[in-house]
Amino acid sequence: MKIALINENSQAAKNELICSTLKSVVEPMGHEVLNFGMYTAEDDTQLTYVMNGLLAAILLNSKAVDFVVTGCGTGQGAMLALNSFPGVLCGHVTDPTDAYLFAQVNNGNAVAMPFAQNFGWGAELNLQYTFEKLFSGEFGLGYPRERAVPEQRNKKILDQVKTITHQDIMTVLKNIDQDFLKTAVSGKQFADLFFPNCQVPEIADYIKNVLD
Repeated sequence: MKIALINENSQAAKNELICSTLKSVVEPMGHEVLNFGMYTAEDDTQLTYVMNGLLAAILLNSKAVDFVVTGCGTGQGAMLALNSFPGVLCGHVTDPTDAYLFAQVNNGNAVAMPFAQNFGWGAELNLQYTFEKLFSGEFGLGYPRERAVPEQRNKKILDQVKTITHQDIMTVLKNIDQDFLKTAVSGKQFADLFFPNCQVPEIADYIKNVLD
């Protein structure tokens, strides 16, 4: 699994801590982490949590990554932003129990975490244990296990509903404010990470034109 990490500007200073913790947990499992920043609070490209919603949608719909880890001060804004876009099912995850249940019951492809609220002494341990519970097993197995069939059925219904209530990603890219889009994809390592991994040429071509 390819896992993207995206930080918005208010919590960019924690990117190194979050990334190193995520890598320490998931790389031994065979997963790969792509760090899309922000890397420091002083980065030239200042990402907001709304931009990160758009960026997550581009990464997931292009199949450049399989999963997105992001957040903001509380995680709420990031969760709402990501769920505004097609092809993204984002949970608000604060602790290991949230992580495990989201993976098993909701079977989504992104999480938004609080990187300021309650992020104090032992925060790195909560991150570690949360990532362990999130990525340690197969998604969508259900919890409790006897609830697996109805939970999987509900997930399929939700996916079908989202295809009706959301426009497709190319429509979004073409109609969203183009300066906003350009800023979202202008991080200093975005092109190096995105284009080699993107599996949808139409999306890649459009993003190249925006950056040019």
